[in-house]
Amino acid sequence: MNLSFLYAYPNSRSFLKEYLHRKNKKWIALAAAVVLAVTALPATAFAEKKDSTDDKMLTKITLNEVAHSIFYAPQYVAIEEGYFKDEGLDMTLITGFGADKTMTAVISGEADIGFMGAEASIYAYQEGATDPVVNFAQLTQRAGNFLVAREEMPDFKWEDLKGRKVLGGRKGGMPEMVFEYILKQNGLDPQKDLSIDQSIDFGATAAAFTGDDSADFTVEFEPSATALEKQGAGYVVASLGVDSGYVPYTSYSAKTSYMEKNPDIMQKFTDALQKGMDYVQSHTPEEIAEVIEPQFPETDLDTITAIVKRYYDQDTWKENLVFGQDGFELLQDILEDAGELKERTPYTELVNTVICAKCFLMICLSLILLLIYADIRVFSSVPSYCQRFLT
Repeated sequence: MNLSFLYAYPNSRSFLKEYLHRKNKKWIALAAAVVLAVTALPATAFAEKKDSTDDKMLTKITLNEVAHSIFYAPQYVAIEEGYFKDEGLDMTLITGFGADKTMTAVISGEADIGFMGAEASIYAYQEGATDPVVNFAQLTQRAGNFLVAREEMPDFKWEDLKGRKVLGGRKGGMPEMVFEYILKQNGLDPQKDLSIDQSIDFGATAAAFTGDDSADFTVEFEPSATALEKQGAGYVVASLGVDSGYVPYTSYSAKTSYMEKNPDIMQKFTDALQKGMDYVQSHTPEEIAEVIEPQFPETDLDTITAIVKRYYDQDTWKENLVFGQDGFELLQDILEDAGELKERTPYTELVNTVICAKCFLMICLSLILLLIYADIRVFSSVPSYCQRFLT
């Protein structure tokens, strides 16, 4: 059953509510009884099964991520809290160090799933991919980089970049395209009004900024932005995530053939990720930082916490993993604006919402039944995105 209509059409939630009211009450009552029976069980009822999980029974999968960054905190929460193992998956995480490398790993079969900017799937599709790499889950909804200046600028305006030199990202990459998109939105011509150095490799711009004072600004991800501030070598003056609006910055994707052959793995992987998303939505930056600390042994806890808080405060992470059509069209607007789009690609060709929709719908249906048949106080403990769905 294709459930993507729940996210593509604003009236779908009302439709579902009406549908539930009209549905045979006998079946709803039966389902409610099952849900209540399960939720009434003590937590220890499931402990033995979890603890006795045989690693040999786990299904091995490989995830290639574009970069290893605190920006992707919900993913690391899912790893550290054992959510993938709970779903029966033994996941190997590999860092590709670039969307081009991550995409190559997915296409070649070295990785089962890729985590990168969705623009990579559009580029591959336009090159005539016979087995398209399709996006099935979106993690971040804001850009994760920041504009860093050499001096504090509490009243910074984008017009302040006129005539200045900025260390930017590679041409065709999301960091650079989002940066130029913001410039244009603020009346600046990236080619004429300022100088953007795109010759420096990803991850080396912070070192270049401290080693050569010819540049006035640099565009940095974390932890580089915070590191520059701690060194007194730079100051964050703007968030590209805030000023660009909600953008589908990073998503999970897999080859069409892999998704068709492994629907159970895809669902389990997505369910584990959603648990990580739920944790982030219901816990403080301090708690999140403590959980993901083992993923970043070279960074102290205070710094991890500061970075998580910075991303947390700008609403970086989605509440659910559904990759909506509005976001996909905005992404293509940015690509088109940057001259990187040969032609627009239909949303349905490169985005599959069924897996995420199924996960999300099952949660909401269970909660609806609980609210109908259980104490209404349960409502305060459910995920906020489900609360909005139900009200």
